Amino acid sequence: MNAVRAATLAMRRGQPLGYLRRCVSARDSKRWRWTAMGAVGVGTTVALTQDQDTDLAHPPLSWLAIGAIANCDATGAKKWIDPETRKSDLPAIDDDDDTSIELTNWSGTHTVATDRFVQPSTLQEIEDAVASANHSGSKLRVVGSAISPNGCGLSEHGMMSLSLYDEVVSIDPHARTVRVQAGARVSQVVDALREHNLTLENYASIREQQIGGFTQVGAHGTGAAIPPVDEQVIALQLVTPSLGTLNLSKADGELFRMARLGIGALGVVTEVTLRCVPRHQLVESTAVLTRAQAREGHAERLRQNQHVRYMWIPYCDAVVVVTCNPLGNQSPPDVRPWNGDSLAPLRKLLAEIDPTAEGVDRLSFADLRDRLLAYSPLDVDHVRKVNAAEAQFWRQTEGITMVDDSDQVLGFDCGGSQWVNEVALPAGTLSEPTLCDINFVEAILGEIETRGLAAPAPIEQRWTSGSTSPMSVVSDPAGKTTLFSWVGIIMYLCIDDDAARDAITKAFAQYRGVIETELDHKFDAYQHWAKIEVPQDPDQAHRLRARLRARFPVALFNDLRALLDPKGVLSNDFIDHLFGQ
Repeated sequence: MNAVRAATLAMRRGQPLGYLRRCVSARDSKRWRWTAMGAVGVGTTVALTQDQDTDLAHPPLSWLAIGAIANCDATGAKKWIDPETRKSDLPAIDDDDDTSIELTNWSGTHTVATDRFVQPSTLQEIEDAVASANHSGSKLRVVGSAISPNGCGLSEHGMMSLSLYDEVVSIDPHARTVRVQAGARVSQVVDALREHNLTLENYASIREQQIGGFTQVGAHGTGAAIPPVDEQVIALQLVTPSLGTLNLSKADGELFRMARLGIGALGVVTEVTLRCVPRHQLVESTAVLTRAQAREGHAERLRQNQHVRYMWIPYCDAVVVVTCNPLGNQSPPDVRPWNGDSLAPLRKLLAEIDPTAEGVDRLSFADLRDRLLAYSPLDVDHVRKVNAAEAQFWRQTEGITMVDDSDQVLGFDCGGSQWVNEVALPAGTLSEPTLCDINFVEAILGEIETRGLAAPAPIEQRWTSGSTSPMSVVSDPAGKTTLFSWVGIIMYLCIDDDAARDAITKAFAQYRGVIETELDHKFDAYQHWAKIEVPQDPDQAHRLRARLRARFPVALFNDLRALLDPKGVLSNDFIDHLFGQ
């Protein structure tokens, strides 16, 4: 009979279940597919089910994102590693093992079965693994938490996870710096900094990113005067296939700036020193404006608020504006109480669509949106109704919505399995904004609403200052732009049916293609490195490579790859397709 197994997962409360990985047993060619049922919290027991009738002699499950691993050896013996138990005798899967591991990224859009997987816990083990791969000419791509939507850290030919190399090495409260091993998760680092009354300068939406991946792809939060996280790196340690271990800092000039955002292709980042800021609390406020109001007060809004995020809702004259500012020495203001009443518009729509729906009162906002979209995700009229209900939800949450430490406030629920695309574009300076950022989103909405695209909410918009890392999407060699806007579009893979998911995937490719073709060139917009999907069409791939070469120092990047990794040990199909000769 179909087997059901319970596993206790030490997971951050409310975290999407993108951590759960699927594995392949090469010995008997059976595919093991595991899915979690329901949301989980810290220490919660979650039921995991297999998709085929078989016993549980070899139930491999890898939860790499936060270091919890269940593995099996040749005899089927299993071992769990708790996220807090970093050091372990868990064997790495190597070329002689008959079991391969299949990994799926956070958003559930890319899956790869790798025949070689190593998980070192010391610098010596990392250096040995890289040297061995270089000697044999085999691939060893570094994968972090597998959070990148495009799966840029995945490789079928060999991967290395630093999830067991995750210590906070030192904290200097006076210099306001923290030195960490690259496998440490953002949440770990923040917790350690809290004891010293420090925190990181800014945060992306997901706290379970490993610091190595967090910096190597140029992750960002929002704050018009705050740079992406790569700019916060003041020193790093890099294990290279050809030159061994390098310790780099600002004194190393261009090599350091290239290496701190190297997309994992210049070396294995093993240690990072980050600039910190004093720990502080933020007051989060939410308001819903019309599109005209969003444009009218935009420039002043960016100047007056430390963090600003917009969520534009297609087919609705509604822009959700979330601002966050330091509490300072003031008394905490009253926070709008959460009682679930704001979910009424979504619950009402669900009852109209499916009067027999059960468990509605237990569904979160993101769950309700997914459930609603799942009924007809590509029907434009249906998506309009869901978007309208979402707009009403946000109108009923207006006010002061949160007061907490900055890391708690700036993170937010990204939803479940999804396709996303994000670009950054220049928007002038804080003192002289061009409003190209607003024009860009209005143009996206125009394309959606004119063409009748089934675009769910939101179109998310954030801002940062620039970066001096040459490979950063918000670098500006001319030094004229100091304000950049990041704009993301989304489609939710809210159905388990493979055919339906394929249809959503094709629809999103069309959606993304319209924006790329009609708007990206016009607004000088370039995709985030973790969001670029390599085109299957050769002509499109050629045009993408040409555009990247015109924007970034690709020749220098490839020269450094040739110097530091001449055999391409650390590259994968993603790197080779984008930067191949």
